Amino acid sequence: MHTAIKNSEDRMKKTIASLKDDLASIRTGRASAALFDKIRVDYYGEKSPLNQVANISIPEARLIVIQPWDRAMIGEIEKAIRTSELSLNPSNDGKVIRISIPPLTEERRKDLAKQAKNLAEQSRVAIRNIRRDGNEELKKAQKNGELTEDDESKAETELQNLTDKYIKEINHILEEKEKEIMEV
Repeated sequence: MHTAIKNSEDRMKKTIASLKDDLASIRTGRASAALFDKIRVDYYGEKSPLNQVANISIPEARLIVIQPWDRAMIGEIEKAIRTSELSLNPSNDGKVIRISIPPLTEERRKDLAKQAKNLAEQSRVAIRNIRRDGNEELKKAQKNGELTEDDESKAETELQNLTDKYIKEINHILEEKEKEIMEV
């Protein structure tokens, strides 16, 4: 396997991982600790991920309980959640923060599904760009005499097959996320 193909596949895998991360932060009607993956809390002057300053648990399908390891952090955590783009309303009792996940309206579901589609399309474009870069690398290798024309052609076919495989995976991931979003 030529290094261009190996590099391209590594980049494609990273694109898929990035898409999964981005989609995990899109709120559905169900409680999920992944919603808070991108939330950072000011912890003694450092912006720290929420899951590093508190325990996040899901006792019920529509309830999230966040228990800070340091009670003095409750206000900061609550503020970080309120100012995030999650549109959640946390409440605290001095010890823990409770967040009730309201059911999504039909309009909000459609917005979130559109957001998921946009992320998937960006990932498909990224995969195609990786394929283009890989093909250019193969053409250079062929010009420099590192590859024969036949080997270049086979490598391009292999690269196209990888591209098809990862675009199919993106479509599958999107389909699952849309089902999750539209679930009442």
